[in-house]
Amino acid sequence: MTTLFDQTPAAGLTIRPAAGTTRPLVIGVDPSLTSLGIAGADWADALRPKKLRGHARLAWLLTEVKDHVKAADLVVIEGPSYGHGAMAGHHEMAGLWWAITQALWTRRIPYAVCPPAQRAMYATGKGNAGKGEVRDGVSRLFGIECEGPGRYDQADAASMAHLGLHWLGYPTVVVPALHARALDGVRWPTTPVAVAR
Repeated sequence: MTTLFDQTPAAGLTIRPAAGTTRPLVIGVDPSLTSLGIAGADWADALRPKKLRGHARLAWLLTEVKDHVKAADLVVIEGPSYGHGAMAGHHEMAGLWWAITQALWTRRIPYAVCPPAQRAMYATGKGNAGKGEVRDGVSRLFGIECEGPGRYDQADAASMAHLGLHWLGYPTVVVPALHARALDGVRWPTTPVAVAR
């Protein structure tokens, strides 16, 4: 029986790209209370709720994410960072993560959970790469320039979007084998995801 606390993506899903497209829509989401990264294959943005706090901030972020992913064929979301459990805001951050994945599950949008090391590895070849290295890797490999406030969050989301496309069989570039190892550490949807070729 599926519960609110089940992290398994919805079962029995089939991806149907929009008419006339050859590539599915994959969105990367890097959850954050202050600067949530969100990206596709050729764009990246940071959702910054400015002065909102508490429920108002969560509601705004969730509304924005749902609007960005409503047509997604697959969402790759960064998994919880358990090493930051004692940090301020952790409880609220966990709530945001669960609200986003619950919304995806309810809408039957398949999602993958990507550990932070895997999104860094896909962009740089190193799981312990710094934020600047990931940003540089996203620019060099995928041609997405992540600038201004939220640039590192944009880059993280872009790396995950490209990782998801690679997993579906639609890699946007040929990445070195060191980068491609990242595919193995992601919790992908448990049922086959069919895409039109």
